[in-house]
Amino acid sequence: MIRRVISALLVFWALGFLWFAMALPQPAGAEQTDAIVVPTGAGGRIGRGVELLRAGAAGKMLVTGVDSDVRPAEFAAEFGVEQELMDCCITLGFSALDTRGNARETAEWVTQNEVASLRLVTSDWHMRRTAVELSDRLPGDVEVLHDAVHTEPSLATLFTEYHKLIAAWLIALG
Repeated sequence: MIRRVISALLVFWALGFLWFAMALPQPAGAEQTDAIVVPTGAGGRIGRGVELLRAGAAGKMLVTGVDSDVRPAEFAAEFGVEQELMDCCITLGFSALDTRGNARETAEWVTQNEVASLRLVTSDWHMRRTAVELSDRLPGDVEVLHDAVHTEPSLATLFTEYHKLIAAWLIALG
């Protein structure tokens, strides 16, 4: 009996990993939201967020998990953001150290800014876990549009992120 249970769990784990690795989330369309939220991390995320902000996909953007040593002028120079856009529309969040912290920082910012809908911009392999962490902390009436940045993740990245996703799901259930 124990062998069957272990075998079933292994098959379930393997099928889950196959789904996770083969069906990565995709970029979103041109839908409008109140805000854009970009957790720092892998390349392409912030650039995508700034591009969407410039295109009018939202009126403001939070970049969560920014290193405390980064100054707004440095950020603007790094990502080619004009000062007017920095002043009106981009908030740099410095309190998050990890994905859970990003979710906490985002939930606080969403509440303070009365955001009813947001576009979450993160790497395709990171999207599912970020969405789980965020849904656990956001007010229930906030709509979230998932906008994945395409990457070419390594098997090691996928393997690690799959297990972090399982842990996040278990924590959210508990």
